[in-house]
Amino acid sequence: MSQTTRKDDNTQTSVLYMAMELSKRTWKLGFGVGNRKCRKINVTAGDVAELSEAIRISKDKLKLPPDAKVRSCYEAGRDGFWINRMLLEIGVDNIVVDPASIEVNRRKRRAKTDRLDVERMLKGLVTYHEHDPDIWSVVRVPNVQHEDDRRIHRERGRLMKERTAHRTRIQALLVTMGIERKPTKNFATWLDTAQLWDGSVLPVHLKDELKREYNRLQLVEEQLKKLNKLIADRLKVPQTKSDEKAALLASLVAVGPLGAWIVVKELFAWRAFRNRRQVGSIVGLTPTPYDSGDSNREQGISKAGNARVRTLMTQLAWLWLRHQPDSQLSKWFQQKFGSGASRSRRVGIIALARKLLIAFWRWVDQGVLPEGAQIRALPSPK
Repeated sequence: MSQTTRKDDNTQTSVLYMAMELSKRTWKLGFGVGNRKCRKINVTAGDVAELSEAIRISKDKLKLPPDAKVRSCYEAGRDGFWINRMLLEIGVDNIVVDPASIEVNRRKRRAKTDRLDVERMLKGLVTYHEHDPDIWSVVRVPNVQHEDDRRIHRERGRLMKERTAHRTRIQALLVTMGIERKPTKNFATWLDTAQLWDGSVLPVHLKDELKREYNRLQLVEEQLKKLNKLIADRLKVPQTKSDEKAALLASLVAVGPLGAWIVVKELFAWRAFRNRRQVGSIVGLTPTPYDSGDSNREQGISKAGNARVRTLMTQLAWLWLRHQPDSQLSKWFQQKFGSGASRSRRVGIIALARKLLIAFWRWVDQGVLPEGAQIRALPSPK
């Protein structure tokens, strides 16, 4: 017992722990050695030289050798992953923590300041490395290329929302004048001759606003076309291994190029899964039972993880039933949920989405074709 204690003490005294509370202008740093009192200082946000100097001074203040290992953490958020890459580059062993996994006091009112937050994170960091690695959920950080690839479909998603907003705004403005009209291709020409219910022309400022709104809509449409073409070209002539995986997934009937691109770039391009349970849990498609005392019920899926893929897989599950009716997965669904009510089918489609995602993983990573599935030529995104 005494040997174990001395070993733990030696481990603690040879490591400098650093917790980071990030903000726009300053970073609050908390330094500690094992369970010793936290030393807190502020540095200018993004100043690597000042951060390195703070680490050097903290080693000296806490009686650590200059070559002592440094372990740090910060919460995933606005600043992204560049800080993680910078810390690794200067020799700091860093982890990015999922904020939702950090335990907090559940009292109705609790004090919350950057000082208290950095102290809690420092204690959690020590516990994570020396006692309990399950205290937090650590974010898997993609490399620069994989993170950059995700920008294509994420930007496309934002543009889709912008397009809907512009179309809705144009129609809403026209409705205020008693006109029902969609912004079709000849909308600009129609606008010049549009008339109100009494035969009068549209008010000048309203017409100008509609023109500006329509111009923004056309710009969004043009950018969407470019992104769709980019995805189609990357799938036809893959440039990376992840492109090859996306093209392979898109070869399945019922899976379009955009759906294949999102699933691969969000999950299979850079994450390594050991089993099917990890695949289901990463998108929140795993059940969450509630079994306490006399209460025993199912609360539904966890909805933790990647919401983009979770929503997409639900849509792909319905498409799979339509276009892959002879597959083993479709037969399983029809046998278990096909004769049920609509609510039963909605519950079943989530189960099918989970099974389908696991089948996709086995197809792109192991080359195992889903049983009974058909393969087709790669189409272009719409």
